Amino acid sequence: MINSACLKNRKPIMPRLLYASSSPYSSKVRMAAVYAGIAMDAVPVKTEDRPAELIGANPLGKIPVLVLDDGRSIHDSRAITQHLNRVSKNVLFPRNPDKRLEAEVLEALADGICDCALSMVYERRTRPEDMVYQPWLDRQWAKITGALDMLNANPPKLPKKITSGQMALRACLGYLALRFAGKWEKGRGRLVRWAARFDEKFPDLKACVPS
Repeated sequence: MINSACLKNRKPIMPRLLYASSSPYSSKVRMAAVYAGIAMDAVPVKTEDRPAELIGANPLGKIPVLVLDDGRSIHDSRAITQHLNRVSKNVLFPRNPDKRLEAEVLEALADGICDCALSMVYERRTRPEDMVYQPWLDRQWAKITGALDMLNANPPKLPKKITSGQMALRACLGYLALRFAGKWEKGRGRLVRWAARFDEKFPDLKACVPS
């Protein structure tokens, strides 16, 4: 027989998010969870240490990873935001197909900028200085600036109800501010102001910006 008193004292199991505070992909997922009102146990990890918990949840050793209360794991930040959207009954993506596509494309663009930025960081971090391949860095930076210029020309709206797309962009700009401060902002005042307005309108999400 199950002791009901034990059940009352048992702490509810909640999903565990393996993340890093500097990761823009982790940032986006944390924002999405806060915005959707989904509680999770955020567990910081260092991917370079390849901790057993991380490798057990994602053999690629990449973050973020959401470990569900039934033991299943979801990795890749876009798969996680889609899961959170289903759990929250479409809080993160519009039901309208065209508007949903718009949000998904914005999320993919922001993540793509982060992919390029991270490749630059790793190029400098993992190679001896005399082996850093400058043409590769230049190529990635050209992709980043091209995307930023397009976004700066027409920043996404910030209505009362936002999507995972806007959250992905805020996380992206936060990562650029962290790793490329003073390099990405010039000539892109509209994006800089957009990030500031995002923080003003959604103060609960500001703590999730990469740091």
